[in-house]
Parts: sequence; C-alpha cells; structure tokens
Amino acid sequence: MTVRPTLLILSFSPIASDARVLKQVRMLAQDHDVTTCGYGPAVVLDDGRVVEHLRVDDENEHWRKAPVPLLARQYRRVYWGNAAVAQARDLLAGRTFDIVLADDVDAVPLALSTEPRWGVHADLHEYAPKQNTELRRWRWFVAPYMRWLCRRFVTRCASVTTVAQGIADEYERRFGFRAGVVTNASPYQDLAPGPVGSPVRLVHSGVALRNRSLEILVDAVAASTADVTLDLFLVPNDPGYLAELRERAAGEPRVRIHDPLPYAELVRTLNGFDVGLHLLPPVSFNNANALPNKIFDYVQARLGVVVGPSPEMARVVRAHGVGAVTADFTPAALTAVLDTLTAEQVEGWKAASHASARELSSESQVEIWREAIEALRP
Repeated sequence: MTVRPTLLILSFSPIASDARVLKQVRMLAQDHDVTTCGYGPAVVLDDGRVVEHLRVDDENEHWRKAPVPLLARQYRRVYWGNAAVAQARDLLAGRTFDIVLADDVDAVPLALSTEPRWGVHADLHEYAPKQNTELRRWRWFVAPYMRWLCRRFVTRCASVTTVAQGIADEYERRFGFRAGVVTNASPYQDLAPGPVGSPVRLVHSGVALRNRSLEILVDAVAASTADVTLDLFLVPNDPGYLAELRERAAGEPRVRIHDPLPYAELVRTLNGFDVGLHLLPPVSFNNANALPNKIFDYVQARLGVVVGPSPEMARVVRAHGVGAVTADFTPAALTAVLDTLTAEQVEGWKAASHASARELSSESQVEIWREAIEALRP
C-alpha cells in the first residue's frame, strides 16, 4: 500500500468558504493526506470525506497586532504573541508533516516553525507590504512589519505563488524571490449564455468596503440614459458603508442591493444577468494590480465584463474579447460605456465568455500548485 504524503494547509481564514484556499484543499486532497488549520468548520469534499481540521477560535483575530511591541518594532513579540498564531501553534504542537502550504504572509513563520520534512510553499494572496497603503497609520506602523515578515520568513520558503504578475514582479524586485502566478480563477461551470435582457441586467458581487468605491457603479447607472438595471450582491464587511450605499441607491429604482450569495450558488445566479461590473480605483498597490475572482466568476456565468483600466483586469478582458474597459475610474467613464451598449454587443461579449470559459477556469490554474507541491518531494 502506497503511503500518501502528509500536507498541512495553514490559513488564517474560514477555509471552507475561502474560495482560493478551498481550491487548494480539494485539489491536493486527491494525492495527499491533508490537514487544515484555520477558522470555521472542516471542509467536506465532493466524495463526502471530511478533511481533518484544527479549528482556530473566531474570537482570536489574526489581524490584531499588539500596539506597544508594534510601535517598538519588536516584531517577534507581535507575531508570536498574536492570539490566533498562539492557538494554532498549540494545535500543531507535536505534529509533523511532509509539506506545509502557508496561505498568506501571516501564516509563513508558523508554517516554517513546524519544520516539515520537504519544505513550505507560500501562497501570497496579495502584495502584503502595500495592503492598506491608503491609510497613513498602516503605512507607518504595519507596513514595516509586513516587510519584516517577507524579508525574514517568505524568503526561506521552498517555493512561492501569488495572484497576479504585477504582484509577483514587485515581490521579486523588493525581496528577491520569484513567485509563480495562480490567478483567482473560478471552477469551470457547464453553463450557456442566456439571452440579453431588456433592460440589460448589470451585476456586481463582492465585499462592501469603502476602498472599493462601489458608489461609482450606483452613480454611473443613475446618470445613464441606457435601458439598464444594476443588482449588487454585497458582503457586509463595513456595515456603515453598506448603509450609505443603500441610502444612495434608494432614490434610483434601477439599482437594487441584495444580501450576499453563498459561493456555491453565485455563478449560477449570475448567469441570469448580462454584464458584470468592476471598477476598482487604484488607491493602493494591490487595488492597482488586482485580478480578483469576480472577473472569473463573471466569465463562468457567461456574462459580458466591464472593468476600469486596471492593468491585470484590462488585459484579460481585451485578450479574450469578453467586454469593455472604461477610460478611467469615474462614474462618467462608466456611464459613457453604458450609454453605448447594444444588445448585439452584449450578446457578443457573452459568447466570448462562453468560448473562453474553460481556458479561464481554475482547473488550468490549480495545476500550478500541484506542480509546485510535487517539486518539493524528494
């Protein structure tokens, strides 16, 4: 009987609902005995197996950093004194794995401390040192800590991946390690484009955060003369901001704000719309270089896609002919695109998404993780 390698997936996120980490679990559990460590319930695989899970308590928030040692730049105290890290360390005490996959920078030091037999692979979900550079206090106090994590720990990993080429380039330029790219592509969905609606049905799904500037979408539709509607499915990450959006949309009958959809239902629900929207002003390095999963969700839903001139998103939209890129990130620029929409144009975009769906699916992307993990085996 062949002994399967043991693999720990460490992520300070609710793993069963974290789309990127969930893809790792499902793919790697095919050939490894996987254990997960993070928030939330255990992952249940498609065949009914429940993945072994070491659960970190929700109240132990990984993003909290003790202010006194942070200000004093006592970064080891900041890291190992974090409640989530401390609990995860206790849960992992005495356990040894062949490989550890660390999701995001905060997981890397703990992953290395477990001393896996064959090494650590780090998957960095964004460019950590510039995560919230629009906030002055973050730039002054947290960014140096993130740079320390990258410099002292990520550079010791056997291999690294991240979400977009611009981010990979910046990691190499700043810290010297080369990262592969695994996009946040969605699993392939066997769907067909629906007929274009009248009015044309616009949609956006995602988190309600102030730095996403979702009011751009609301204001653009309100100013448009086109026969369109806009539905937003929003996760209430910032309840105050979401309340402001609801108030802003209240006077525009063509705009509706909904509760978020379970990820398992998201793409099939989106399939009932026509065009997915995402304009993300470049208020931070990560926003400027974003290639988020929603772009791939829209393609799997066989929608047209309209984005702002973000380089990574614009490249995908233009290369595959699935939509349009606005001139800038203002409501006026989006209104200008909406005002020229025709049913024939949208039908063409939806057909292009259908033609590109398999190429842009996660099935082609997760193989990069498999190859990276396989490369660690002796």
